[in-house]
Amino acid sequence: MRSRTAKNVIYYIVVALIVIVFIYPFWWMITNSLNNINEIFDKPTLLPKSWMWENYIEIFRVQPFARHYMNTLLVALLGTAGNVLISALSGYAFARLRFPGRSSLFILLLTALMMPIEVTIVPMYFMMNRIGANDSLVPLILIPIFCSQGAFSAFMLRQHFITVPKELEEAARLDGLRPAGIFFRIMLPISVPVLSSAAILAFLSVWNMYLEPLVFISSLSKFTLPLSLSNFNDTYGLPQWNLQLAATTLSVIPVMIFYLIFQNKISNAMVTSGMK
Repeated sequence: MRSRTAKNVIYYIVVALIVIVFIYPFWWMITNSLNNINEIFDKPTLLPKSWMWENYIEIFRVQPFARHYMNTLLVALLGTAGNVLISALSGYAFARLRFPGRSSLFILLLTALMMPIEVTIVPMYFMMNRIGANDSLVPLILIPIFCSQGAFSAFMLRQHFITVPKELEEAARLDGLRPAGIFFRIMLPISVPVLSSAAILAFLSVWNMYLEPLVFISSLSKFTLPLSLSNFNDTYGLPQWNLQLAATTLSVIPVMIFYLIFQNKISNAMVTSGMK
């Protein structure tokens, strides 16, 4: 009993130290978002020195931060929904349906996984420019659906659908369901944990996009949060760190809420199967 207690104590101490290492930067960000700019790089403290709540008001005055926030939220929600829907359809097709060229198309899908966005950003710019979609939110919604993030989600869902027992489909066919009914009424409901994991990864990817908005967006009113955060500068072009930290604190709130809602689904995705 003493040996087990000693091991538990050591275990919890190590875990607590690791948690502190990860939490401290986040706590530092929140603390200094309430400090004066001259106090940020002073001796670190656990609590703010000035408690300048006006920093959070100022970020909405110096630029249209609320508009940038709504732009990012719109892009993230639509991009995530499209990513999950298209990835689920393509993953199911690659896993269950038989059609000519399936293996070749799957190889192309894997190729998209290995191709960084920097390689395809120029061709995509000319494509979007040809259809008149540049300087709008349309490219930011379409890219996560059909490029590398969409390919990753399709690959992950394809691997999941392969593990689903075929007996489920056979039973559904005996009940008179067609392929579309099997997909929407059988496959999707039992795949909620994996779909949630794909949604979280897609949401984080879209929310943190920086290169794509930098290339496709030129109007200030259409900025997303990553561009907005780098735009808090004074008249001399120097970063206003207190405002940047306040804006960053607000920008991570939706990500935290999204994760807290679906965190159990992430865990379940690792341990459940189609025959749950």
